[in-house]
Amino acid sequence: MLRTLLIAQTNCVVAEEAPRARELGIPFDGVPGPNNAITDVEGVEVGYTTLIDGTGPLIIGEGPVRTGVTAIHPRGKHNTEGAFAARFTMNGDGEMTGIHWVDEFGTLFGPILLTTTYSVADVHVASREWMRDRDPDDIFHLPVVAETWDGTLNDMYGRHITQDHVFQALNSATSGKIAEGNVGGGTGMISFGFKAGTGTSSRKVGPYTIGVLVQANFGLPWRLTVAGVPVGETLNPDEYTHSFDRLQNGNSIMGIIATDAPLLPMQLERFAKRSAMGVARVGGVAERGSGEIFLAFSTANPLGYSETDIVTYEAITDDARFTLDYLYEGVVQATEEAIINALIAADTMVGADDVTVERLDHETLRQILREHNRLDEAE
Repeated sequence: MLRTLLIAQTNCVVAEEAPRARELGIPFDGVPGPNNAITDVEGVEVGYTTLIDGTGPLIIGEGPVRTGVTAIHPRGKHNTEGAFAARFTMNGDGEMTGIHWVDEFGTLFGPILLTTTYSVADVHVASREWMRDRDPDDIFHLPVVAETWDGTLNDMYGRHITQDHVFQALNSATSGKIAEGNVGGGTGMISFGFKAGTGTSSRKVGPYTIGVLVQANFGLPWRLTVAGVPVGETLNPDEYTHSFDRLQNGNSIMGIIATDAPLLPMQLERFAKRSAMGVARVGGVAERGSGEIFLAFSTANPLGYSETDIVTYEAITDDARFTLDYLYEGVVQATEEAIINALIAADTMVGADDVTVERLDHETLRQILREHNRLDEAE
């Protein structure tokens, strides 16, 4: 077996040959932030370790390897303060550790990591070690680790992700522009029959920013919808059917929603719920075998140790109907665009047993949208 190991810590470096959805003329609602990324929320940092190793037949424990780790720091890797948080599970065929703490206390302390299904335990242990090294006096290290299944392209059962790989992702995390597609935990992921992976987007809503990062590995080929156009019916005519005997399971999508809007945990749960609506916009229906799990957090109120029994936080009142409505809309919009960005940025990948998953062809997609008058071709 050819062994060509590549460990790519791709943070701010974005390949020139990988345009984003808006650059292709795909129209989206809403106004993005300067980087159109989750890192537009001040303080949020993202890091990746990408593992691409070997070719040819699958040999469990040897490869080929097409996987990685994505690390998200809600307040940056050097800040140990917590953040209000909440989660929503649309369909539970997936794993996200640490959510019992989030459910109980409405808070999140430490990083969020996204990876492959059979490496959740390894990444969890490594992230706890990283947290312990950073803050040895804190015994409550309950990191969030979520997964999607990359067994089509990757030697998933070989558990190739090590503590060093997790530390690399955590320590290399930065703000600013971040890479998408075949990077980090999204390296070996597939959506709607095409190569997908990591995607991100953001929205400005008044004085507030919303950012979304997804690990997209879901959706059946004929259901893909872009800018309201059912493109999957044209791109995958041989797959398009409503016959139950041909239905297959989807896989999963994990979504992380960040905001600087001052929201309480119960309000952030509503944020997480709206992300599922963004998944629906692109054709996701949460099949029985798919996991749609979303985690939302706010960086507005610092959460650290208090020496007093009473503390005061700021929050948008639930009576601020229109403010909340527009924020909800921003979550839906950013989730939709993050998923399409993951598909647009991903490259064709040859994985285990020489299985090839093609990228979504940009020009074919543009032509379909053009025929439906849904392509922005303004100079």
